[in-house]
Amino acid sequence: MMTLDILITFGVLILAIVLFVTEKLRTDLVAVLIMVILPWTGVITASEAFMGFSSNAVISVIAVMLIGYGVDRSGIMTVVAEFITKRVGEKDKNVMVSTSATVGIISSFMQNIGAAALFLPALRKIGKKANIPASKLIMPMGFAAILGGTITMVASGPLIILNDLLLKAGNEPFNLFSVTPVGLALLGAGLLYFYLLSDWVLPKAQGKTIPSVTEVIRKTYELPEDIYELEITVNSSLNGKSIEELDIWKKYSIHIIALSEEGSHLYSPWRKTRLQANQTLAVLGNKDAVTAFAYDHHVKLKDELAIFSNLDNEDHVGFAEIMIPPRSEVIGKKLEEIGFRKNYKLEPIAIITREGEKHNIKEVPFESGMMMIVFGTWENIASMKATRDFAIITDINPPELDAKTDKKKHALFSIAVALGLVLFGFQLSLSFFTGALLMILLGVIPKKEIYPAIDWKTVFLLAGLIPLGTAFEKSGAAELTATSIVNLVGGWGTLAILLVIGILTMFFSLFMSNVAATVLLVPIVIMMANSFGIDPTGLALLVAISASNSFLLPTHQVNAFLMNSGGYRNADYLRAGSLMSLIFLIVSVLMIYFFYI
Repeated sequence: MMTLDILITFGVLILAIVLFVTEKLRTDLVAVLIMVILPWTGVITASEAFMGFSSNAVISVIAVMLIGYGVDRSGIMTVVAEFITKRVGEKDKNVMVSTSATVGIISSFMQNIGAAALFLPALRKIGKKANIPASKLIMPMGFAAILGGTITMVASGPLIILNDLLLKAGNEPFNLFSVTPVGLALLGAGLLYFYLLSDWVLPKAQGKTIPSVTEVIRKTYELPEDIYELEITVNSSLNGKSIEELDIWKKYSIHIIALSEEGSHLYSPWRKTRLQANQTLAVLGNKDAVTAFAYDHHVKLKDELAIFSNLDNEDHVGFAEIMIPPRSEVIGKKLEEIGFRKNYKLEPIAIITREGEKHNIKEVPFESGMMMIVFGTWENIASMKATRDFAIITDINPPELDAKTDKKKHALFSIAVALGLVLFGFQLSLSFFTGALLMILLGVIPKKEIYPAIDWKTVFLLAGLIPLGTAFEKSGAAELTATSIVNLVGGWGTLAILLVIGILTMFFSLFMSNVAATVLLVPIVIMMANSFGIDPTGLALLVAISASNSFLLPTHQVNAFLMNSGGYRNADYLRAGSLMSLIFLIVSVLMIYFFYI
C-alpha cells in the first residue's frame, strides 16, 4: 500500500536521479542533500541519517584509498610499469593485452581510476615508440581497470558496501576473495574481446588524441624531441672540462639536461660543472648531432634511456614558455650573469624575440617581453612562480611527487599484513586500516599527505547514500518495489530473473553513481529472492558486480578520465561498450547462476 513515507522516499530518489543525470550538483553534494532531507521529512531519524560515516564500508574505503596511495607513493607500480614497457614488445595487441591485464589485476586492490592514471604515461610512451594510435590502447586499459574492480571485495565501492547491506538484512557477508572467480572471468572475457575484435570496435583514426603541452611547444617552435644517454669513458676528451668549454650549444645545437654520478642526479647542470669519467649525461638534440658529439669526444651513446627513463615521461618533465615581465630585475642581464641553470635547475633551449623570431640560446641581454623556451621537471618549472623576474605563460602540469623508492619493502609488508588479517577472518575495515596505519608509521605515506590522499568526495558520496537505502527499507518502498517486480517476472525462470536484475542495475549505473545503484537495489533484490526461493546473497552479489557494467557511455569516472587522452567520442563508447556490456551481462549472470545460486 502506498503511504506518505513511501511517496517521500520515491520523491527523494527521483530528485537524486535528476541531479545525478543533469549534474546540477556534484555527486557528493547530492548525497549530502539526501542525507539532510530524509531526517527532516521524518522518514528516518537523524542518527540513521549520519550512521553512514561510521559504517564498515566507509572506513574500508578510506583504508583502501590510503593503501593505494602508499603503493603509488612507494614507486612499486612504476617498477611494474617499466618492467612491462621493456618486455611486451611493440605489437599492438600484445601491448594492449599485457598492459590491460596488469591494470586489471592492480585495480583489484586499489582504486581503478588510480591504476588507469598510473599506467597512462607508460601507454603513451609505448604507443609513441611502436607507432600505435593511443585510441587502440587507452580504452581497453580503462575497461580492464573497471573489470578488475570486480576481482576482490575491496576493489570497488559497490562491493565494499555490499557486506554492510547483507549484514543489515541478516545475511552472511562475503570474504575478500568470494567474488574472485567472477571478476577473473569478466577480466578474461574483456581481454579476449579486445584481442579478437579490437580492429572492428575501436576507432581506426589516428592522431585524434589531444596533444600535450610539451608536444604543442615542440611542434610550434620546431624543437628537438629525442633524449639520449651518454656515458663518459676514461679516454673521453670531456674529462676535466666544464660544460661551458665544450661550446655544445653553438657547435652541435644540443643540450645537457641532466648528469648522473654514483646514483646522484643533477638536472640542468651549471655551465661551470666539470665532467668526469663514469658520469652519465642526458642530452637533448637530434640523433645526428648527438652521434657526432659522441664520436668527436669518445663517449658511449646508449641504445635507450636507463638511468634517466623519467625524462621520457611527459608527466614528469617537459618544455615551457617563460617571459620577461616589464619590471623584471633580469632585464639587461645575460644568462651567465644570473646563473640561470644553477639557480633554477632548468635548461634554456631557445630565445623568442619580441618580434617572434626564434634563436638558439646565446649570451644576449634580456629584454622586456622576450620569451624563452626551457626544459626541465614540472617541479622546477613551477618553482619559478615564486619569483617576479620570470612569468610562466604555459599551462604546466602539476609537479609529480618523487616516489619514496626506499620504502617499497615497507609498502609490501603493510599490504601483506592487511591481507593476512583479512584471510585470518578479521573485519575488513580493521584489517585494511591496520595496513594503512603501518604505511604511515613506516614512512611510506608522509604525515602531511595523509588527508590529501583520501578522496573525501567519494567518502561523503558513500556515507550520504547509505541513508537512502535505510529509507527504502524503513518506509516500505523497497518491499513495494520488490513485490511489483515479483508480480511482473514471478513466472519466469531463474536465468531470466538474473538477466532482468543485471539489466536493471546496468541501467541505473549508467545514469547515477554505481554505489547509489547498489544501495538502492540490494535491499530490493534480497526481498525478491525470498519470494523466488533464490539465495539472496547471490542476487545481491549480482547487483554489486553489475553496478560496474558501465561501458555504453563515458559516465564511469575511469572512462570520463581517459576520454580526452584517447581522443574518443560518445559514439566510440557506444560501439565498443555495447558489445562489452552484453558480454559482461552474460558472463556475470552465468557465473552467479552456476556458482552462487
